[in-house]
Amino acid sequence: MIQSLINIFSITELRRRILFTLGMLAVYRIGCHVPTPGIDATVLAKFFEGTQGTLLGLVSTFTGGALSRMTVFALGIMPYISASIILQLLTVVFEPIEKLSKEGEQGRKTITKWTRYGTIILSVIQSAGIAVGLQTMTGPGGEPVVASPGFGFITLTILTLTAGTAFIMWLGEQITERGIGNGISLIIFAGIVAGTPAAIVNSIRLIDTGAISLFVALLIVVVMVAVVWAIVFMETGARKVPIQYAKRVVGMSRAGDRGSHLPLKVNMSGVIPPIFASSIIMFPATVANLVDVPWIQKAASYMTPSHWLYNLVYVGAIIFFCYFYTAVTFNPVDVADNIKKQGGFVPGIRPGKNTAEFIDAVLNRLTFAGAIYVSAVCVLPTFLINQFNVPFYFGGTSLLIIVGVGLDTSSQIEAHLISRSYEGFMRGISLKGRR
Repeated sequence: MIQSLINIFSITELRRRILFTLGMLAVYRIGCHVPTPGIDATVLAKFFEGTQGTLLGLVSTFTGGALSRMTVFALGIMPYISASIILQLLTVVFEPIEKLSKEGEQGRKTITKWTRYGTIILSVIQSAGIAVGLQTMTGPGGEPVVASPGFGFITLTILTLTAGTAFIMWLGEQITERGIGNGISLIIFAGIVAGTPAAIVNSIRLIDTGAISLFVALLIVVVMVAVVWAIVFMETGARKVPIQYAKRVVGMSRAGDRGSHLPLKVNMSGVIPPIFASSIIMFPATVANLVDVPWIQKAASYMTPSHWLYNLVYVGAIIFFCYFYTAVTFNPVDVADNIKKQGGFVPGIRPGKNTAEFIDAVLNRLTFAGAIYVSAVCVLPTFLINQFNVPFYFGGTSLLIIVGVGLDTSSQIEAHLISRSYEGFMRGISLKGRR
């Protein structure tokens, strides 16, 4: 481990990229503590004490607590993610955007520009809703969250939160371009892991007071390690569909069969299904915090993580969105046509329609396994809290994001190391045709 770190920081370019990434993440975390003007932070903190298990609590987790403190980064990067998902779905259902996505680098730049515009529009809408909602919020004793409500407060809040989201979007793009890893994913990662130190301190305090026995604490640690290992195993797992290419004549001789494969991931849809599912089924609990209507309050009582109905609907929604998102982002017919155009075929399967049906059948089985796996990880926090009184949320969408971002970043670092090794291996060798 130590030698690996030495190798990483011994490469000037890689060291510069890592330090730049850490610096940008530090700027992000500092901004998460800059308050929005005109808000009583004490009263707001008391209001957010009851939002665990609601959409507000979910978004606050992704923003590293910035929403619960209502800082300039309260919206986080969620508007950008929403805009990206909307454009990705439109790419499938709207033909002009689909054609644009196939135009190479220029098309990608245009879609990126539209994503930025969509982010600003969504940020204005969301910040306006938050500003209006803040004016109606009160603490347990009836204290108002906003000291001076009115048009001026709404305008200032919209400008502040929208500018904060635009700045985070810029930070993410800078990390992607000049740092290491995907900038947007790393910002979400930083927001989630920001609550880890507090969770550790709280757990130690509970062990000292006897609220949690040492045996249970060790058992929880073992379960956590096993779950992380299982997620890494599943996220890297894929079904490799073999692809054979016909023999081709090269000069006066014939080249042999070129074998390849089509990797189909077990979890093809990533973390999108649990995010969609959480947003939908947490809506009643979120509305219940804002309005005092008896039937809404009763419906919200069923849609809490501790209730069996919540978990049943949650799992069903995750399975549905796993199939839906996979069907939207992966088209077996297009894949089969591309294989056929390149002179390839799946052994034992006729090219064209039969290949598409075979890939679709394999993908359906993989999607079912992936949906069950994602569902199990997402209901894990409820099980740990109910059975072991764990004082923090471990599992769910947050853990999937953390492991996924960690794997992606480590693979990019490894790619830099391998590239550097190849350069060192080839240094001093004169290749024919090289100038």
